[in-house]
Amino acid sequence: MGLKSKIILLAVVPLIASTVIIIYLSLQSARELAEEELSIYEFNLIHAKKEALKSHISIALSAIQPILDSDTLSDEEAKAEVKKVINRLRYGEDGYFYIYSSSGKNLVHPTQPELVGQNLWDFQDKSGNYLIQHLLAVAKTGGGFHRYFWKKPPYMGLEEKIGYAVMIDRWHWMLGTGLYLGDVFLELSKAKANMDANIRRSFFSVSVVVIITVIFVILLGLAINLHEHKLADSKLKALVQRFMRLQVSERRRFSRELHDGINQLLVSCKFRIELASNKLNRDQGKDAIDEELLKAGELINLTIQEIRQISHDLRPTLLDDLGLNTALSALVDQFSERTKVSVDYCFDVSCDIPDEIEIALYRVSQEALTNIDKHAQASHVSLYIKQSRQDLVFECLDDGLGCSQESALSKGIGLINMRERVALVGGDFFLESQKGKGTKVRAILPIAPKMD
Repeated sequence: MGLKSKIILLAVVPLIASTVIIIYLSLQSARELAEEELSIYEFNLIHAKKEALKSHISIALSAIQPILDSDTLSDEEAKAEVKKVINRLRYGEDGYFYIYSSSGKNLVHPTQPELVGQNLWDFQDKSGNYLIQHLLAVAKTGGGFHRYFWKKPPYMGLEEKIGYAVMIDRWHWMLGTGLYLGDVFLELSKAKANMDANIRRSFFSVSVVVIITVIFVILLGLAINLHEHKLADSKLKALVQRFMRLQVSERRRFSRELHDGINQLLVSCKFRIELASNKLNRDQGKDAIDEELLKAGELINLTIQEIRQISHDLRPTLLDDLGLNTALSALVDQFSERTKVSVDYCFDVSCDIPDEIEIALYRVSQEALTNIDKHAQASHVSLYIKQSRQDLVFECLDDGLGCSQESALSKGIGLINMRERVALVGGDFFLESQKGKGTKVRAILPIAPKMD
């Protein structure tokens, strides 16, 4: 896996992980909030139902109060009238009232008349609740509520119900009514369904946003990756083209030196030898023949020196024979002797240096010193090569004229050659210069392969 792919993963994975955690925490918080809201809603709903039951009981008491206060009716007549009134009272679709004696005997039950006259003191609902006993108990406290299961008309199926009961003190009767909670539970289930639907919609919306974001990040990474690849390809093509031009230029120069230098010297040498041969055939004096042979020897020596210089330009023999440190030390000594400029030289490298790095460092040093000789008018130069982890650091500083415009420096052929030589071995090239404060050439060259 490449470095760029790892960077994209490094950006996407934490994004997905953090988003999943945030979504999970948000969902948990939303569920807890929904449960709390449902609890509050259920409490308020039940409370409203209880208040309604109280109101219904108050209405029922108001309806029978004139009978209770009447002086014209006997006790039995009053009881009969109260039973008739309570038996006729209705509210809502299934609301009714009932009356029980203090002993648990049913006196009025409009929806289940078969219960009238039965003693339900020991009656238990499906949960084992002695509901008549509990209703009488809360009624004797001045009125109270009790939850139980009871048959709901018209189908008479069991359903949870909340009842409210009070005492009719004149005869110690318990008057009660109740509301079935099925509608309440249905309303709560609808509210819960709406909340769950909202949570699901929120989760879906967040998931869509996350997916779009992840896709956008991946596409952006791929676009950047593609752009960098194209940019790198264009730079590589430009570098290869410049290298080819440099190579063609070097070959052209080498061809010109061979033709104009060595070839001319060899032609002259051949001419001197032929001239000596002609003089020998004409029996001319020994001194004249020796003079031509001596000149031919001088031409051969010049040819040898020219060949050595060309060979040195192609690759210094000192690099192969004695190593980079010795070759650079000799180069610095030649420069100092030729220009009378003092040079501080330091070579602090303990590892083996690849051949391509050696020749690059030598050529960069050679080009840097040449530029100083031609342009800097410096009196002091410092040249350092040091090892830093897996890199070699090259620095060449002078106290010459310098330049305030780096662009003007960067356009020089020598600097272009240095920059390209460093780039070809995977290094980085830096140039700093200030007018009146000299110039600093710096290069960082890898001595170990860079990991992708």
